[in-house]
This record gives sequence, C-alpha cells and structure tokens, in this order.
Amino acid sequence: MLLAIDVGNTQTHIGMWEHDRLVEHWRLASDREATSDRLATELAGLLSLRGLTLKDIDGAIVSAVVPVLAHEYELLSERYLRGALLMVGPGVKTGMPIRMDQPHEVGADRLVNAVAAFERVGNTCIAVDFGTAVNYDVVSSEGEYLGGVLAPGVEVSMDALANRAARLFKVDLETPPTVIGRSTHAALQSGIVFGFAGQVDGILGRVREELGEEATAIATGGHAAIIAPQCELIDEVDDLLTLNGLRLIWERNEG
Repeated sequence: MLLAIDVGNTQTHIGMWEHDRLVEHWRLASDREATSDRLATELAGLLSLRGLTLKDIDGAIVSAVVPVLAHEYELLSERYLRGALLMVGPGVKTGMPIRMDQPHEVGADRLVNAVAAFERVGNTCIAVDFGTAVNYDVVSSEGEYLGGVLAPGVEVSMDALANRAARLFKVDLETPPTVIGRSTHAALQSGIVFGFAGQVDGILGRVREELGEEATAIATGGHAAIIAPQCELIDEVDDLLTLNGLRLIWERNEG
C-alpha cells in the first residue's frame, strides 16, 4: 500500500493506493501545530477504518507547501514508516522538464498537478487547482512545464471581504439561483461563484491565446465542484488529480 499525501495551506488530502487503484481517500484540515506523533495517530485512525495499520504501508509520498508540516511528516516516516517516504522536491524524478526562469520556485503541488494532467491528456493542458490560491499550471504538448498563473483563492477572498467590510459577512459557498441577488446573502454568493467563474474563463482564454493552440483545462481542488460548472472553458473536473500525480511520481522514482 502507498500513501499519497498532499499537504496544502488549508486542507490535507490523503489517498491510499494499491498499485494503480485508489482504495480510499480522506480530506483533513492542515494544522501547522501538528506534531509527527499526532499526524501518525491521525493516519493510524484512518487506516483502522479499513482494517489496516501503519505497518501495512509500504511507502508514502508527500507534497507539502507548509514547510513545518513537511518536516513533521519526515519525522513520522523515520519513526513509523521505516523511512519509506519520498518528499516531492529538488532531485525527485518527475519526468517533466521545467521551463521556468527559476525552476526551484515551482510549488510541489503545482508540479504534481501538471504531471497528472499531462498523463491524463497527453497533450497541451492546464491544471486549475481551486485551493487556498487558484493555481493555473500550463504544460506543453511535449510535456514541459511552462509556468502558470497564481490568484487569491475563494476562501481567502471571502475572508478578506468579511473582515474589511463592516456590514458584509462570510456565506456558504453555494450557487445562487440567479445572478442578481435578492438579498445580501445571495448577492455575496453570486459575486463569489460567478465572479470566480469569470476570472477562470478570462485567464484560460488569455493563456490559450498566448499558447496559440487548444489546451485541455482540468479543474481540481476543494472548490472545483462549485466553481467549475459555471465556467465555459473548463473541460474536465478531477477531484483526485493531485493524488494521481503523487502516485505517478512515486512510480517514476521506484528502483
């Protein structure tokens, strides 16, 4: 069994793979105060739901954008997984050349999504990840990471608006029945859902124009299910894109 762990700023997505079959996956809040022992306890609890223990895990691969948690997962591996952990970062084989001015600047999660998107499409593609930020990662038809776009995420935008506007508040992320809101609550939902959909379509249109060719856009991340259906230029939604990318990178580093 392989554990694939994507540690984001807000959520941690964990997948359990048996070869190329995803057996189970879970989403947890990312807690920057968590120690390696606490993380191990949480993992053990999740595995117990499938009648498994940490001893049944053959290896783990982690993509982390929170350095303190990356360190704790490394400690967890040394104590509970016999050191069988691969941390996505410099020196790890991804099979994808990075055509950035500063290749080391590419976040691990962005590269993992790019690998998975190209494996899925086999041609020019754009991975759109709705997380703490909205990441747009572009891959050429030759499988090269070209770069991308970073924008504030849905939760960040809602929190900022609620904090800065005295009479506005945070709302549940749901698609309102109409664009024109008949209440403040509905108006806020409309601005978030349709506003982000417009941003996504605008950026994807400009990226495709700059590329000069068609590019398949695949959405993933916690808010993709709400925003992507309102977008005209999103082609597919894959909630498991990052976990699949982690599995692919693990396989490329085996042996």
